[in-house]
Amino acid sequence: MKPTMSQRALHEAAGQGLRLLAADERCRTAFTTPGSVLQDVLSPAARRYVLSPGRDEFLDHLGVLRGKAYRIAVEFVGEENSDPAEIDRVVDEYLTVLAHEPVPEQLGFDLSNVGLTVSRDLAAKNTARITEAAAARGSDVVLSMERAHAVDDVLGTYRDLADAHPNLGITLQAYLHRTPADIASIPVDGRKIRLVKGAFTVPPEIALGRGPALDERYLSLAARLLDRGARLSLATQDGTVLGAARASGLLDRVEEVEMLHGVRPGLLRTYREAGYPCRIYATYGENWWLHLLHRLAEHPPMVLTALADIAERHQDDGHSVGAGY
Repeated sequence: MKPTMSQRALHEAAGQGLRLLAADERCRTAFTTPGSVLQDVLSPAARRYVLSPGRDEFLDHLGVLRGKAYRIAVEFVGEENSDPAEIDRVVDEYLTVLAHEPVPEQLGFDLSNVGLTVSRDLAAKNTARITEAAAARGSDVVLSMERAHAVDDVLGTYRDLADAHPNLGITLQAYLHRTPADIASIPVDGRKIRLVKGAFTVPPEIALGRGPALDERYLSLAARLLDRGARLSLATQDGTVLGAARASGLLDRVEEVEMLHGVRPGLLRTYREAGYPCRIYATYGENWWLHLLHRLAEHPPMVLTALADIAERHQDDGHSVGAGY
């Protein structure tokens, strides 16, 4: 590591390392092994980002966040699911959550958690079930984006279902070189679009790395989506990008600023207090390995907080719901 590396460059390198660790099959296998030591050791750190392992406690926690005037998006955490029984359980989980009062106004999930690893047809069928149930309750469904090899299937499923489901939206990844062309090929006008930078490790011929060029592209794509009539969510924890969007007036045109629960609550609170609509993307469940590592990669200094969480695992006051918000 060069001693002259800037703080931003250091953070970006650390984020890259965390994404590589998240994708390491040895770690993922160790995490899912029954009685996993890895899961036990890291669970205090995960609790900062995953509100609860169980549904009932999670739904209770949402009341605290709503009480602070935040919008909420809900995800039952998980991805790359190939077990038919588990896929059915995930779908049933979303249908059960939609029956709750107050109803979550937005749901999100990876297609790979509802059948894409088995077949695109199964993923489309399950997505349609959830989206129809959400429409009956006045809720949106916004599909998450996945690894580069799955982008065609995710966008294709969205296109296939969009006409029949006006409450269905999509997440787009600004770092992919293909995204400007993808925007021209999918329904956008009146749709809920989440614009993220992109969380997965990909080669430079496929995507931009983190840095000023990606920041510029992110803001350019945001403006383009707004011009096409998207209901745009700026889903980023990057204070530099948000500051630029605010200075240019772009932030006044978006539907909301969205951040993942637990990553930078103080930054989101700043925008809420300034009068901007703000959404917390909140997750629950037990399959959180990728979620935890990707959240730390979003803001690598939080690794220190994660270590402190592990050290304080026997204290009850380290994870107060709504802390910092």
